Amino acid sequence: MTTRTATLTATLTTGLLAGTFYAFGCAVMPGLARSEDAVYVEVMRNINEVIQNPVFLLTFLGAPALTGWAAWHLRGAPGRRWVWAALAANALALVVTVTANIPLNEALARTGDPAALREEFEAPWVAWNAARASLLTAATACLTIATGRRSRL
Repeated sequence: MTTRTATLTATLTTGLLAGTFYAFGCAVMPGLARSEDAVYVEVMRNINEVIQNPVFLLTFLGAPALTGWAAWHLRGAPGRRWVWAALAANALALVVTVTANIPLNEALARTGDPAALREEFEAPWVAWNAARASLLTAATACLTIATGRRSRL
């Protein structure tokens, strides 16, 4: 894989991931907010199960891996600081997902009163989702700038 290909695929996968979390923030979660507690919990449980698929996991893990690969190969080259900034934002988004969103998903999967489960889940999950969507949007912007600066890759 060339450096140009790695940078472009890092940009693409990071953008796809940012878009996924953006869609949750502006459509999925506001739509679910209108639902009764039992429906809300059931739908989020279903989403949390089906999102664990090879296509999403390839994007979820591929975005930071490809950004890291591009950063390593661009050390000393024009645009490298933008790629390293993208890597930092990508890594932070991964940390947010693993330390905040996934534990909240796991707590929602437990049996219990839907109203209580929702109360513990909804606000923090939405806030952490906004954080990771913002981080990944910033990472996508950084990669786009780096790609423009490295148009001769």
